[in-house]
Amino acid sequence: MNTYLERAENVLTKINQLAAISEDPSCITRTFGTEAFRQGSGLIQEWMQAIGLQTQADAIGNVRGRLISPDPNAKTFVLASHMDTVVNAGKFDGPMGIIMALDLVKHLKLDKPLPFHLELIAFSDEEGVRFHTTYLGSKVVAGLFDKQLLDKPDANGIPLKDVLAQIGGDADKLTASAILKDDWLGYFEIHIEQGPVLYERNIPIAVVTAIAGQKRIEITFLGMAGHAGTVPMAMRQDALCAAAEFALEAEKLAGSQPDLVATVGKLHVVNSASNVIPGEVVCSLDVRSNDEITLTKAYQSLHQICLSIGQKRAVAINWMLIQETAPVACDPALSNLLAQAIDNSGYDVVRLVSGAGHDAVPISQVAPVAMLFVRCYKGISHNPLENTELTDMAATLRVADLFLQRLIES
Repeated sequence: MNTYLERAENVLTKINQLAAISEDPSCITRTFGTEAFRQGSGLIQEWMQAIGLQTQADAIGNVRGRLISPDPNAKTFVLASHMDTVVNAGKFDGPMGIIMALDLVKHLKLDKPLPFHLELIAFSDEEGVRFHTTYLGSKVVAGLFDKQLLDKPDANGIPLKDVLAQIGGDADKLTASAILKDDWLGYFEIHIEQGPVLYERNIPIAVVTAIAGQKRIEITFLGMAGHAGTVPMAMRQDALCAAAEFALEAEKLAGSQPDLVATVGKLHVVNSASNVIPGEVVCSLDVRSNDEITLTKAYQSLHQICLSIGQKRAVAINWMLIQETAPVACDPALSNLLAQAIDNSGYDVVRLVSGAGHDAVPISQVAPVAMLFVRCYKGISHNPLENTELTDMAATLRVADLFLQRLIES
């Protein structure tokens, strides 16, 4: 029998194989619907078939493998993560959870018939890079997909429905790809922490107790372009200065209270030139908290701050909420079972809130969810420096094995 360290080495081998499939040979980029995406999903499907799963790619391009229970009344327990990446990504965010789930199913010990259907899912799009909307894959599985998104174009003007056709998906079968709410037993996702807590405390794993809610906003600052040498400072309607002031105010507000973060991550100066006063600037705002009241109040405060800056600087403001998700609490029963598995495996039990979003967010609306965080190097993610040690992956497999075994026995 393989040791957990040997199993972790096999997991890392597959992680590297998948990481070699990229749109850009100089880095890891595998976004929804691209040729690299199709190659990656094909490889994952081969891996699922190799361990005896009934496998398919569903209507949104999720790769799914099932182990069927003989019980006619059996519900479905899902192991999952996502196979897409951001641009210039690391190789662990998403794929590690899929490949670890493959390993768990491969080494599953059954002394009795499986009491529930076990489904492994590689979600097609969690990051939302191509269509600027997250959780495409998991929303379909949860039965929460908004069909208006089918007409949403990518940067090249190609609508989502056309991309689905290109990858063998089917817009007419999205509803049929869902697992009905009454058929869910639960959901479990393994993911790198994407934060520094475990790294700094030298602890390999943690139970996720909640996932922060978030609001994403697009803000347009519309001032007046003018000659950089002729318009007096007191008479300017500088859109970039207004955006810059707002970014600093957002940082100040978020820094003044716990459980709140705010980020201006994108800034586009329209028709920019070194000798022109910026007349129009479009920027993003990402606000997150695990407390819904805190999130709502921060959103309202930042909106008001933005309007006040615009009024003071004679710059018009267009504030548009692009996306929002409420904070998610992980299921107490599944989380306690996970904590017991950690404790029984000889590790300290640490409980963390995730500031990043995960596919567990939409799934939580239809099923109990649990997540296991794995230590990553300095908490770095969405970056080629992303890394997880073999010993930490081995610890994760040990704990997840025990968790799944006890779930079956219960």
